[in-house]
Amino acid sequence: MAFSEFEAKKIDRAATKFLQCRRPPIEIRPKLDLDVRISGQSVQIVETRPHFREPSTIIESPLAKATYVKNTRRWKIYWMRSDLKWHSYSPEPESRSIEEFFAIVNADENGCFFG
Repeated sequence: MAFSEFEAKKIDRAATKFLQCRRPPIEIRPKLDLDVRISGQSVQIVETRPHFREPSTIIESPLAKATYVKNTRRWKIYWMRSDLKWHSYSPEPESRSIEEFFAIVNADENGCFFG
């Protein structure tokens, strides 16, 4: 089930605020950038960059994911490990709001999201 229009606007506002803080400078963005994607009940933060052998092909590398669980009204937080699987972010596996999720990712206290 997709997010309602109200929820989607709330996610968009929080994502815009996060991206304003975390995106690289404008002159670097053609070579490295961040984006936020919504899919079903999940919000993903992805890193985008051109493929090193085929610059016309863009590679997306997922960094963080939050999945909304409606019955608990919480966001489960995941990070992508080197095995290319999602793992629960053990210091703070859940957040109460999408804004809190973006704040946790932005702080990245354990170096899980941005190394």
